[in-house]
Amino acid sequence: MNRVLIQGNRAIGEAAIRAGCRFYAGYPITPQNELTEYMAEHMRKADGGVFIQAESEIAAINMVLGASAAGARAMTSSSSPGISLKQEGISALAADELPAVVVNIMRGGPGLGNILPSQGDYFQATRGGGHGDYRTIVLAPASVQELADLTMDAFDLADLYRNPVLILADGMMGQMMEPITFKKPKPRSYEEKYVLKGCGNGRSRFIRALILDALSMEEHNWKLHRKYQVVSEREVRCECFRTEDADLVLVAYGTAARIAKGAIKRSREMGLKVGLIRPITLWPFPSAAIKAAAERVEKFLVFEMNTGQMLEDVKMALCGKGSVHFYGRPGGVVPTPVELTKVIALQYKTRNNNA
Repeated sequence: MNRVLIQGNRAIGEAAIRAGCRFYAGYPITPQNELTEYMAEHMRKADGGVFIQAESEIAAINMVLGASAAGARAMTSSSSPGISLKQEGISALAADELPAVVVNIMRGGPGLGNILPSQGDYFQATRGGGHGDYRTIVLAPASVQELADLTMDAFDLADLYRNPVLILADGMMGQMMEPITFKKPKPRSYEEKYVLKGCGNGRSRFIRALILDALSMEEHNWKLHRKYQVVSEREVRCECFRTEDADLVLVAYGTAARIAKGAIKRSREMGLKVGLIRPITLWPFPSAAIKAAAERVEKFLVFEMNTGQMLEDVKMALCGKGSVHFYGRPGGVVPTPVELTKVIALQYKTRNNNA
């Protein structure tokens, strides 16, 4: 297959169309605008494709809900504050058990913040973000190639579990250009029985999550919980990079993981045995891989472009084993591999002094 040089935001759009996305609703916000622009231009060329620039983020997510209920592969995208506005609709998608793909190209925050790359939305993404007992599958790509691949996977996962899937990237990844190859999408496989097709047989059908009886609402919550348990068992993804002989393991995702790999290369050249565990699914989180690493590694360094959000999940995965340290740069500051290498060297110095 031919390789193409393409920007991250546009790679998401092309991958979505190839995966069968035929409905997109969005609202402009930097640094994801190129994705919306791409869909505006190319969805009309796709058979049955519909593009809508909605009047708001709230309108966009509810349009996606309606399109999904009608059986379309549907997607929306935004950046951090825009995703905040979509939370009620994402909760409704999960409650209604409707598939959809939501893309968050993160920017600095909180509040309106700035348009620089950040990883400050980890809590929002992995803890649900909206109200009620629900979860979203969260995919964290670390390259333009993975932006394309995981976008296709997101539609398959959304259909399989009838649940919204969130792609969590950042402004740097959305803006960068890399050569990639688009993989062949899988044929769509989903349950048509939930799709609303009208009242041709004289009987009306509806999708709802307004369940006023407490016991019925409780059972619906337990039903969703059982589904999320299955997701947790089957859909965990992570990359282990040079961990075989490591005596210090970094944990990082997305752009931070790319920086970490550069720092690991430099550290190895200095004789420091450093490895990386890179979560690809932020939910479900690869707790087992981190826990297994603690059987042979004492020291862990969590590296994020925030003030320490994934840090909590790493600590829970370790269950008190090993020692966990953190290094982060929030607000849109992007550290360099040289900077992180100095932090790693300092950890080694501390370790040797303690020994």
